[in-house]
Amino acid sequence: MLYGIVAAITALFLAAVLAALLRVPALRLGLLDRRQRQRRVPLFGGAAVVLATCLVAVAGDWTGIAPLGDGIEVLLVAGGAVAALGLVADVWRLNARFLVIGTAVAAAFVVPYGETGVMAGAAGVGWITFVALAFRSLDHADGVAGTVGVVTAFGVAACAAVEVMDGLAVLLSVFAAALTGFLMHNWPPARVALGACGSLFAGFLLAAAAVITRAGHAPVVGAGVLLALTAVAVADVVLVVLSRRLARRPLLRGASDHLAHRLRRLGLTAQGVTVLFGVAAFATVLVGVLVHAGWADPHAVWWVAGGALVVVLGMLRVAVYGPPRARGRRDRPAGRTRRAGTAGTEGVQGVGGVAREARVAGRSAARPAARPGPRSASGSASVYAPRRQSEDPAHHPESGVRRPGRSVSPQVNASLRVRNG
Repeated sequence: MLYGIVAAITALFLAAVLAALLRVPALRLGLLDRRQRQRRVPLFGGAAVVLATCLVAVAGDWTGIAPLGDGIEVLLVAGGAVAALGLVADVWRLNARFLVIGTAVAAAFVVPYGETGVMAGAAGVGWITFVALAFRSLDHADGVAGTVGVVTAFGVAACAAVEVMDGLAVLLSVFAAALTGFLMHNWPPARVALGACGSLFAGFLLAAAAVITRAGHAPVVGAGVLLALTAVAVADVVLVVLSRRLARRPLLRGASDHLAHRLRRLGLTAQGVTVLFGVAAFATVLVGVLVHAGWADPHAVWWVAGGALVVVLGMLRVAVYGPPRARGRRDRPAGRTRRAGTAGTEGVQGVGGVAREARVAGRSAARPAARPGPRSASGSASVYAPRRQSEDPAHHPESGVRRPGRSVSPQVNASLRVRNG
């Protein structure tokens, strides 16, 4: 008990210090996560959580104060491999299929097939992979993944304590403390993010520990408990998949359509969204722990599933995608539009319309054409410069001769003649 407290405090401060130190090289290397249009967050916070968790757990096992056990050592090694894969994805932007395959291979080494059976073990591998990727998707907003991870880690640790798995309980307590130290820098507005390294490690460790804890129990009730322990992350993934399918958008293309984004559109602040996620995770994890311990009826997990479904359907009504782009005029054939407009005009016009067009054409023909005037010193044409008057009496208004097709104003010519002197 005393070692657990000391180990948790050590992991908390170690993760906080490492997150602050690793932030600088992440900024210099350009390993950033774009959370807003003008704000980018370094991604090495997950590496700080992984290092703090592994160092404290290995130190306890090496000194013999808190031995982890064979199965827990394999879990820690597999989790470290998944974290390394996530770190590579943060640096080189790996394809999603490599993350899925690598996480599934690591999960295949930690599932206890002797207690679950082959079929249930294969389902456990799929569940661990799904939850690990769900936590990676949950790291889209400040403080959300860390808060949900801390609450879930304490819940799974409680389930492990019920099963008298002391090594697993200590490991999860150390991990929860490391996430708490990371939250000192990740609370909104975040100065560092988990990235694929930390989020995959968190989801993998929590899901694998839950599967190990539920091994040997009834499969149906076990599936309900697993769902209750990770209901928040699962609901976010289901919401995103349904929303993008209904909008006919690519599933792997990032967008502001997660649960936290929709809550922000409803008016909640970033801190309020994080607190709401923590409360929701606490409620669902509490149901899972009570059902696992036998203190609540197994049908209680249906309330969790129903509540998650109501939230998903309700959040689908929040508009997150913009309207489709209007097609430009260049997409339409110019000749077809012009002919269509002319045909429509001819169909509507009658005799009066034809007469109006004739009058307009006559006025346009009678209007004199603009002549270029003299240019000023700056090179531009002078607006008020008079036109040169011809000495021919036919061009003067006194002659009374009017040229056909041209209207001359005596007042205008007189004024021009006065200005010319």
